[in-house]
Amino acid sequence: MRPFLALPFAMALLTPQAAFAQVAAADSGDTAWMMLCAMLVLLAALPGLALRLAGASSVRSALCAMAQNMGVAAGVSLAWAIAAYSLIYAPGDAWLGGSGNLLLANLAALREGMTVPESAFVLFQMSLAVFAACLVGGAVVDRGRTGWMVLFAPLWLLLVYVPVAHWTWGGGWLAGLGVMDFAGGLVVHLCAGFSVLSLTLIAGRRASATASGHAPVLGMAGGALIWLGLAGGVGGWALGATDDAATAILNGHFAACAGALGWMALDRVLSGRAAATGAVSGALAGIAAIAASAALVGAGGAMLIGLAAAAICRGIIGFIGKRADDPARIFVLHGIGGLAGVLLLPVFILPMLGGVGFEGAISLSDAMLSQITGVAAVALWSMAGTAIAALLISMLLPLRASAKEEETGLDMALHGEQAWDIH
Repeated sequence: MRPFLALPFAMALLTPQAAFAQVAAADSGDTAWMMLCAMLVLLAALPGLALRLAGASSVRSALCAMAQNMGVAAGVSLAWAIAAYSLIYAPGDAWLGGSGNLLLANLAALREGMTVPESAFVLFQMSLAVFAACLVGGAVVDRGRTGWMVLFAPLWLLLVYVPVAHWTWGGGWLAGLGVMDFAGGLVVHLCAGFSVLSLTLIAGRRASATASGHAPVLGMAGGALIWLGLAGGVGGWALGATDDAATAILNGHFAACAGALGWMALDRVLSGRAAATGAVSGALAGIAAIAASAALVGAGGAMLIGLAAAAICRGIIGFIGKRADDPARIFVLHGIGGLAGVLLLPVFILPMLGGVGFEGAISLSDAMLSQITGVAAVALWSMAGTAIAALLISMLLPLRASAKEEETGLDMALHGEQAWDIH
């Protein structure tokens, strides 16, 4: 009887069954990689930039510089969740994204075309936006009010960063023109750098009594953290733990090393001694320059890009310093460094120089024209949008502290605390 009883079950197994759709699952390794890279970029933004800005400020305003940095990071993070992510990446038009992901609604379990959940992509993209906004905060060191900066930063994010990121990374009009930016040379570094130029000109120069940084060692420590943290910026844009990620991190490091040594060598030639702070300045210039092409060029190309960026930035720093009071050199290192990297990308992407080459029938001249268009559009919009945002916030609260508050020091005048016991 047993074979007879088993027959219905055998027939059921042999009967064609309804097919169940396979549900794609996120790759746990790639997801962990994206989250790690996001944390590295936040490391660059919070302790890294906080220390760098504190070192570039006066002894009586260092705590204020760090408070502004953290306030900017907090405000921008919330604005990112509320609207910025959606306006960059939700379906929209060539100029701005849509409203489908406001308050991070409707996030997909798996980001389309990727192996990670959309929430991991949101986190990584947020870290880049926070870093860019914290760079802009360096424009008002020693003279800007913390409350003003905390109000300004989310507006800057929505008015300046969001359109630029959508145009380039969100399928906007610059992407349609073929503008290339692998990991933020244009969107993060150049955009923030030219925003800083605009804001420093609006804020004016610091009082003579507070016109020099008090702790270069803090600036160097912060720069080292930025160097480490921005490895996550280029590695994360590979969107997974892949060969492209390792290549991007290697090239980022090579560019930073070449920039550091190149700047020190130029210091030695031009002034007779190699400034210790020049090493970190050169490294940051190289990092900003390589961001646009980190996974697209060869190791030799990365070294030359870093060296060229350091030489360009070192060459113009005196000229810019006479016209804009930028204590942490953000415009020169990130704005000009990013610009140099974006324009050098079409040359060093060529296979004969170790790069991956262009897709399709793109020529070097076409690519260069696209890059120049991207640089011009982003630089002009960053400066104009920053000025508009500054004007709007200044209608509610003055940007600049009073002369008496600057003389006293912003730590005590604005926060009732001091970075150091200087009595």
